[in-house]
Amino acid sequence: MNQFIERNIGLMIVLILIAVSFGGIVEIVPLMSQKMVTEPIDGLEPLTPLQLEGRDIYIREGCTVCHSQMIRPLRAEVERYGHYSVAGELVYDHPFVFGSKRTGPDLARVGGLYSDDWHRAHLLDPRSVVPGSIMPSYPWLFEESIDLEVLAKKVAVLQTLGVPYSDEDIANAANGLENSTEADAVIAYLQQLGTLITERR
Repeated sequence: MNQFIERNIGLMIVLILIAVSFGGIVEIVPLMSQKMVTEPIDGLEPLTPLQLEGRDIYIREGCTVCHSQMIRPLRAEVERYGHYSVAGELVYDHPFVFGSKRTGPDLARVGGLYSDDWHRAHLLDPRSVVPGSIMPSYPWLFEESIDLEVLAKKVAVLQTLGVPYSDEDIANAANGLENSTEADAVIAYLQQLGTLITERR
């Protein structure tokens, strides 16, 4: 029987797909029924329009290539970065910004650890605050204004995905942000990361 399956590539593919599908269902379906995975943690609010723009710039500039935002529940990680990441912190993220590796430190709990001025200096000249850093500088973020025309559309799209923005939030998305730079937006995004869980390194 084994030889028959191994020689019949079509049957082999079907059986592999069935096995993978079954394994996926066994792992994913129970998680979907747990409130701790689908319910926001206490105090979680949607990103402000400035933070939302900062998140998009963070993704655009490839920050996720070097910085992860997912602290695993391992002793070494918790001791270094703070409380492990929990699903309730991420329910409003579309898409998730887990990152791929840690060339730089994990940023899941970076909010409030440094001042806005520190972040400005770090974005402009990383080695001025972290000697030996290999992070590139981002001077253009200080020159470019955020795109106010698309903010309301971004908020509206997230509302359709279940993020609890009101119609008033959509209408007022660009209010007060006329002089904001892309650097301001990125810093606003970074400063809110992981602040709801206060157990720090």
